[in-house]
Amino acid sequence: MNPRLDQPLRLGTRRSKLAMSQSGHVAEAVRAITGRTVELVEITTYGDVSRESLSQIGGTGVFVTALREALVRGEVDFAVHSLKDLPTAQPDELVIAAMPQREDPRDALVARDGLTFEQLPDGARIGTGSPRRRSLLHAYAKSLGKVIETVAIRGNVDTRIGFVRDGELDGVVLAAAGLNRIGRGDEATDLISVDNVLPAPGQGALAVECLASDTDLISALAELDDPYTRAAVTAERALLAALEAGCSAPVGALADLLADGQTVNEMRLRGVVGTLDGSTLVQLSTTGPVPQSYDEAMALGRELADEMLAKGAAGLMGERSL
Repeated sequence: MNPRLDQPLRLGTRRSKLAMSQSGHVAEAVRAITGRTVELVEITTYGDVSRESLSQIGGTGVFVTALREALVRGEVDFAVHSLKDLPTAQPDELVIAAMPQREDPRDALVARDGLTFEQLPDGARIGTGSPRRRSLLHAYAKSLGKVIETVAIRGNVDTRIGFVRDGELDGVVLAAAGLNRIGRGDEATDLISVDNVLPAPGQGALAVECLASDTDLISALAELDDPYTRAAVTAERALLAALEAGCSAPVGALADLLADGQTVNEMRLRGVVGTLDGSTLVQLSTTGPVPQSYDEAMALGRELADEMLAKGAAGLMGERSL
């Protein structure tokens, strides 16, 4: 008998209300699968304590490094991440054992007076800490014949929505999935269509990670895995990796499944790269059979990234000069 079976499983999580909520949902599912107690171990990451913008402190990875170090040191048995926070390169000693079914991938607007994005006045001040949102919101506003001002903000959901409640901003844009997971989805005044603003690669999805050597735990966690979510976000992240862009670059991607009646038979992958002011976008899509393997999903993302690079995406990322 495995001597660890009578010991609680330790789940590493960030301390934020959102992280604790999504980790709690995973903990309940793991308890049901394994019959073992699951304890949440709160870990502070650099991204949680720094007040600098994400692009200043390194972008992708600042919320996950401390969790991964705790895994490697054996202080926790597994960890839950928001998948869009994960760097695209996977450490050899760790494995993403499960990607549970994805939540709503869309961005949500929380605006004063119940306004939708289309109802915002010209010159509205919109808060976001994301270069992608900044770029695509400017482009969306331009398509509506108006101009907005984007204001860089950081902080948890309460802090961000507080800027609107206090009258400092006309609205803030957050991930719909995050609002839903903490039971505050009804505070969104608009769910922005992905046809207007593509989400971050992996947005709305979670990654459950553990040591690659822990085969028993990998097997148990695999029961939480949703193959369609895994195929979709793998393609999105492959596109991101091929564009050599972290979250400091305005990149959006979404793979969605196309069904013929009850049968899912195709996947459409859309990608966008833009300048920070949204004045120039390279936006392309491709549709093909649903990937049946990791390699097929990776190939789908890489192929679209190659097409985007050929259309001029390289010159837009980070607004580098060619």
